[in-house]
Amino acid sequence: MDGTAFGTGPVVLDGGLATELEAQGHELTDRLWSARLLETAPEEIVAAHAAFFRAGAAVATTASYQASFEGFAAHGIERGDAERLMRRSVELARLAADIESGDRRWVAASIGPYGAVLADGSEYHGRYGLSRKQLHDFHRPRMEALAASGPDLFALETVPDVAEAEAMLDALEGVGIPAWLSYTISGRHTRAGQPLDEAFALARDNDAVLAVGVNCADPDEVTEAVTTAREVSGKPVIAYPNSGEDWDPATRRWAGPSRLSMSQAAQWRSAGARFIGGCCRVGPADISALAAALAELDS
Repeated sequence: MDGTAFGTGPVVLDGGLATELEAQGHELTDRLWSARLLETAPEEIVAAHAAFFRAGAAVATTASYQASFEGFAAHGIERGDAERLMRRSVELARLAADIESGDRRWVAASIGPYGAVLADGSEYHGRYGLSRKQLHDFHRPRMEALAASGPDLFALETVPDVAEAEAMLDALEGVGIPAWLSYTISGRHTRAGQPLDEAFALARDNDAVLAVGVNCADPDEVTEAVTTAREVSGKPVIAYPNSGEDWDPATRRWAGPSRLSMSQAAQWRSAGARFIGGCCRVGPADISALAAALAELDS
């Protein structure tokens, strides 16, 4: 597929899958996070995806963000079963799209950063001390496993470091699935400290990258990042921040008030964002409000 498949208007993404799963009553504090439910409660993942589709999302992002062969092995899950569970994440999102029939819907297979597998907040600073080849060799098998179930695209998301983004794009070559590339940021820099214009420039001449932007970021920092991504990359821009609450990696809890508003989403759209949704702490009700606001803005 290419970017033309999405038409010309704004594309509404889903919100925080784990947020909705927690709202459904699941405790997700172990190292596999939502990926644990791929084995123990797949029907709950379908229900969470379906809730976002009913709210107006056009894209479901799979429960594979924290899924890795290493992470599953630590839970006693052998490689063949780990591959099966990764494929299942795509199949469950596709099933939810079939259940909530309507307009065309897409499945984005989540590829989280290496730091997510460490489950210690490392994805919010990067700089793991691994080589580009080591990062490539970590991500490539995950991509191949997920690609076997035929997602529409990959979500290379919450990437904290240009070095890891380069490794992920290396790993993407030859897989045959396009991707969006989305960084987590701090002001005008990636979490690892590189300027955003440098980070977004990686997408400029890469035909496999359909969109570039930010996610799991402070909503107050998104507008400027969207502008930079549009100007630097020449690609469609993606924005799906968290609620603005603060994550404590020690307690694995969110704290503070939500600062996400629909007026901010209108600013992101005006700045050039094409794919807009939410990340952590953004639920179906927020996505419903977002879809309505974007529809009014583009009417």
